[in-house]
Amino acid sequence: MTRALRTLALTTALAASSVSATALAADHHSEAMFGATEAHATLIDQARNEIGQARLQQGPEGVLITIELDGAPDSAAGWHGVHLHQIGDCSNADFTSSGGHINPSGRSHGLLNAEGPDNADLPNIYVHEDGVLRAQIFTDRVSLNGEYDAPALLDGNGSALVIHDNEDDHTTQPIGGAGARHVCGVIEAAH
Repeated sequence: MTRALRTLALTTALAASSVSATALAADHHSEAMFGATEAHATLIDQARNEIGQARLQQGPEGVLITIELDGAPDSAAGWHGVHLHQIGDCSNADFTSSGGHINPSGRSHGLLNAEGPDNADLPNIYVHEDGVLRAQIFTDRVSLNGEYDAPALLDGNGSALVIHDNEDDHTTQPIGGAGARHVCGVIEAAH
């Protein structure tokens, strides 16, 4: 093999390995964003205090959501509606930047509604008198990345977990009488 052919072969091999490394890095990044099997959300109150965490785990046919909250005010004791909202943004003081419920199916709100539930509906959660909440909720109406044709929480504009001031009655439109948004957390892929 001549020196020119060896140089050409070496240059081609280096170029191919560079492309492979770039493609591998891109695949890894894509997997980290869209192939995540776990996500998390830091939960903040309207005063912007971090008061809890949510962990979301993708299962074969649904998402398990674990919520741990500490330091909610005494006035927050009791049942509260919790929903999944369509935009991963908690920047507005009243958390309306998180948009409405995830509901591409256009169903009515409420786990007890004959025309529902919408994709965002979850069972109520309970905050104890000491401001502590520990809950696990399972839903098959969303997914982390679009598994089993359910809306993806980790899509292009993200999503948020929102805890409301009041209990959700699971029938009244549009949000079961759950009231104002009290706690919000942007759902992000876990790294």
